[in-house]
Amino acid sequence: MPPAEDHDLPEPADLEITAADRHVYDVTITHRSGATTRHRVSVPEPLMAGLGVSAAQEPLLVRATLVYLMEHDPAAVPERFTLDDVGEAIPEYREEIIGRL
Repeated sequence: MPPAEDHDLPEPADLEITAADRHVYDVTITHRSGATTRHRVSVPEPLMAGLGVSAAQEPLLVRATLVYLMEHDPAAVPERFTLDDVGEAIPEYREEIIGRL
């Protein structure tokens, strides 16, 4: 996955995203300390439609969301979550994430 153009990863040194299933991604974050965390991220189709995101942009949406979450609170990235959960927890997420794609 290419690095974010306008938003560098604030804390981790590496972010690996792998498709696990349809609309589901396994994410491994390797932090500068050498510690790794693993996460499973689900992307609801209605959210993609609401944001106007195509299937080809879905992995970019996942990456942009992870960077966004780490900018807000790197220690609080849940082990398993959906992108709808992010929108519920951070009201400005939907509006801000579109500008990052």
